Amino acid sequence: MKDLAPVTPQTDLRPPALVMRLARLGAAFPTRLSFLRVLIRRLSREGARVTRPVWQIDAQGYGHAVYTIGLGGHDYSLVAVSTHLPDEMRTDRVIATAWDTAYVLYDGVPDAAEIDRICAAAPKQEAARFTERDLVLSRANKSVRLFAHVVDRLRAGQQPDAALINSVGYLMRTTAVYGNGKFGIADRALIEDRPSIEGPFAAEMLTVWLIRSFTHDLVEHLGGAALDPRLKRHLGIGNSTGLGMAPFLVSHPVLLHNWTMARETALARVRALPSITAAQNETLVRLADRAATHLAEWQVPDPLHQSRIDLLRAEWPAVRRVLAALPPDQPMDALIHASQAFSPDTQELCVALVLEPFGEIVDDLADQMADPHGPIMHPFGSVIALREAIEAHFDWALELDFGHATQTRRFWYVSEEKQEPRIGDRFAEPGAERESPLDIARRVQALYRALQGVDDLRAFRTTHPQHELALQRVACVARHAYCEIRDNLIADSCLPIDMLRCKLAYFGATKFDPKSDRWTRITLAQGAPLPEDLGTDRADDWWLAGLTT
Repeated sequence: MKDLAPVTPQTDLRPPALVMRLARLGAAFPTRLSFLRVLIRRLSREGARVTRPVWQIDAQGYGHAVYTIGLGGHDYSLVAVSTHLPDEMRTDRVIATAWDTAYVLYDGVPDAAEIDRICAAAPKQEAARFTERDLVLSRANKSVRLFAHVVDRLRAGQQPDAALINSVGYLMRTTAVYGNGKFGIADRALIEDRPSIEGPFAAEMLTVWLIRSFTHDLVEHLGGAALDPRLKRHLGIGNSTGLGMAPFLVSHPVLLHNWTMARETALARVRALPSITAAQNETLVRLADRAATHLAEWQVPDPLHQSRIDLLRAEWPAVRRVLAALPPDQPMDALIHASQAFSPDTQELCVALVLEPFGEIVDDLADQMADPHGPIMHPFGSVIALREAIEAHFDWALELDFGHATQTRRFWYVSEEKQEPRIGDRFAEPGAERESPLDIARRVQALYRALQGVDDLRAFRTTHPQHELALQRVACVARHAYCEIRDNLIADSCLPIDMLRCKLAYFGATKFDPKSDRWTRITLAQGAPLPEDLGTDRADDWWLAGLTT
């Protein structure tokens, strides 16, 4: 009989009723299982090296460049195109039609003809035509003030102001990073089995990391001098993200479950540790101090979100005191238990913190975060079984009063012009008849009520097809406990920003800067290793990294 692999001990998982509420999803922080961290670890482990075979950038910073990297036995190339953008055309909104820079992640190493094709198409973005060799499509605008400052300082033989770099955090800000077959680029099925890039959004994260290198090279080219590596590491890539990202979590329930299950299992494994070493304790203390520095640097204009950051700052010294007096037995469980006295933001920051020193029992979970099969649902054998499943998993939805306007005010739809998700006011705006099916709670409650007095489930499904989506969601959550957001997404209290932050934290985003309840700016790869850092200790030690790290 073949020996079974040892099972890593773990405590009970945090229940979905706690984890899958919008307010807690909107308190998420990046962890060592975030997709960008996972990708960089793989690059470092494989000894990947970035080359720049093409640099056709003129004295004004316009032209194109190509960056190539090998990963998992395949070559990938970023083709970066820089063009002049008049100030009156500069906007982060999705309605933009021109950008400072545009990018394609290419499958392989493009020849001259392919480079010419991409250079012509990339600046047009969705208005152009692409091929299955084009894996990811992106565009970015300069952070004009910081970009100009860095160039001017380098030309003067000086390094840029560290405080200004810290306050902005990036030279360019992407407004989209498209993958998975959008606008005619390669469908995910073409690369989903590729070693080292098969994970969720791995190709997109590789694109972002390579774009970051291009922005560094561009300012050094224009400034005629090299940036201090310490400052360069702190210059990530900005991103401006709106409602287009939010419905993904609803339309991909198994992915949401897998991502959350991996993080929650990692937490449960760490909490089960009977003890930790002195070195692990020192790492926790060092990273807790780093988190305090991160919180001190994190400033946003929005008063509500700044108040949350202020509360985090006020509570973090108490977390630090808990760290200084951990019990010898199950110390990580004690820390997480103690964190429950604080705000959800502080609790989730503690979750991210305690995973950091324990990669040997956590990192393998990254291999379980993809969804190669989609929902796998067992049919319900009876009406009784279906009703019991609804009562067990959607009890929160059964309590909602959908006869009240506050519970149905919002409706989600897809804009005709940009084919992007939008949200409207049902009682003040037209278009509710084209509503997207994100009203899961309402649908499940309607299903539950329609089942009263029904004996034959098969006959019911045949004669009531309008309830099939709700039935499928119930079947999905019965198998995938973390697949459903346990809040009413059409209530006037729903804050889409919580959904955005949840997904962006899984990407690895930091410095969340909400501009409304519907869009936010963030920073990716701030503190991340430079290409020359791969294979060094820096390659996986950059969680919430700051200028002093």
